[in-house]
Amino acid sequence: MTFQLARRRTIWWPTFPGWIALLIAAGFPCVWWCTRAEIFLSLNERQPPEILVVEGWIGHEGMYAAKAEFERGKYQYIVTSGGPMNNRWSAQRWNYATESYELLVRLGVPPDRVIAAPAPDVESHRTFESAVVVRDTLKKHDLQPAFVNIFTFGVHARRSRLVFAKVLAPATTVGVVSWIPAGYSDDSWWKSSERSLSLIKETVGYLFELLLNSGRGSNHPPRVVN
Repeated sequence: MTFQLARRRTIWWPTFPGWIALLIAAGFPCVWWCTRAEIFLSLNERQPPEILVVEGWIGHEGMYAAKAEFERGKYQYIVTSGGPMNNRWSAQRWNYATESYELLVRLGVPPDRVIAAPAPDVESHRTFESAVVVRDTLKKHDLQPAFVNIFTFGVHARRSRLVFAKVLAPATTVGVVSWIPAGYSDDSWWKSSERSLSLIKETVGYLFELLLNSGRGSNHPPRVVN
């Protein structure tokens, strides 16, 4: 018996037109992502106006837009969500949900129509934790909405809708409103470091949530809101 370290094999190898076809097939997703990713992630898919949940981290300008959406859609309630703000320069801590609640009231939204759902301070799964607290806060107020719309910023919209839908399903159908500040998209995204970073982060985050559930074991952990 002859001992061999190698053996000759016949393999398939692309021809020149074959390589061209492979390059086109590989390049198409990249071209699509460069030209359409922001539009794809900035999903607008409204459900009937019942409860509007606004993610508090979108800032003051976003709260003005959320108030306009609330009044235009004639929602029953607006729920502010979010966890503690990261402030490395001060020991004082604020919560996005609480600050957003107070701002909306100052803007003229009736206090009995605004509900704050402050999330805990966590290092990961912040959108998920916010969604869980919103779910439990609605239960605490004896609200069982058939429809909820999430009001959030641009490219975060598709991932936020996906996370909230997992947490609120099957009783509630979740829609989303993607808010983009005036002038934000006047130029190409790759000319802005902020937009480029947001797009890359949300692309990875959405795929991670879609395919791997962001590493969570469950979408319905027990949580009690006091």
